[in-house]
Amino acid sequence: MMKRILFAISIFLMGIWGCEPDVKPAPPRENKARIEAVGFSGTAYHAVQDAPVVQVRKDSMLNIAYQDFLKDSTNLENIIWYGRRLAYLTRYQEAIAVFTRGMKHHPESPELYRHRGHRHLSVRKPAEAVKDLMKAALLVGDRPIQIEPDGIPNRLNQPLSSLQFNIWYHLGLAHYLQQNYKEAQIAYESCLRYSTNDDLKCATADWLYMTYRRRGFTEEPKELLKSITEDMVLIENEAYHQRLLMYKGLRSPDDILISSNTAAGRQLDMATQGYGVGNWYLYNGEAEKAVDIFQRILKTSYWPAFGFLAAESDLEYLGARYPELF
Repeated sequence: MMKRILFAISIFLMGIWGCEPDVKPAPPRENKARIEAVGFSGTAYHAVQDAPVVQVRKDSMLNIAYQDFLKDSTNLENIIWYGRRLAYLTRYQEAIAVFTRGMKHHPESPELYRHRGHRHLSVRKPAEAVKDLMKAALLVGDRPIQIEPDGIPNRLNQPLSSLQFNIWYHLGLAHYLQQNYKEAQIAYESCLRYSTNDDLKCATADWLYMTYRRRGFTEEPKELLKSITEDMVLIENEAYHQRLLMYKGLRSPDDILISSNTAAGRQLDMATQGYGVGNWYLYNGEAEKAVDIFQRILKTSYWPAFGFLAAESDLEYLGARYPELF
């Protein structure tokens, strides 16, 4: 009799909850009203909506990570992947919260500080990012190079970057966004030591070149570009390679910006390539052209892109000091 009563209760509860016995709980739904980031100019940004096929894939991968997290929410890998999968959906506030809770279980994990630092950048908190990434650098110490698995694999499904690379690379950007170019230079020069393939080398060299130019250096950027050749083998960072070739005089700004025949493609080109072109104009004495490019970047929808962040930061900096440009 008791078994029948318990069975009836379970059926009743399942009816209320709208689930079946073998249906796994889904991760919390995205709060579309939540502001994920506030730009340097005060603009509020919400989670980006991907194309439906991409959204479905990312949602599926998030659900897998969430199931693993539910099984053991103290496991470091489970924490990292749950946070990363949230971040790929631009659910940055949730991702930061996951990494922060994870630090209670793993206070000496450089991985958690590296990932939280990255997402502090995404939400326009570079000072907080510096703190996290400096902590990550301290914790990683002289650990052997640790390859990071990709959450969104490249066309060869070949992970290219390491924990150490990502710590120093993001630390460089965190300083750069605050116009702390000396500190950015130190971070990017450190990052070069971990740039173990052409993709990483181009990504680091591009930001380091721009940092050198912002500091008014002339010989250092020339020396840096000597290692950049047209025959480099790129898997992911072709955009950075093309920008570096522009700095060498082997490409024109128009070559860099006008590479797509579609409106959406041109928007993406502006977001991904525009910052390098705008910067090229800026340190070649054409500040008005630079401002125009930076403003065009901010008209795209690609607000999580690093070039977008840098254009935002520069417009605020330039507007405060050179209002005649606006």
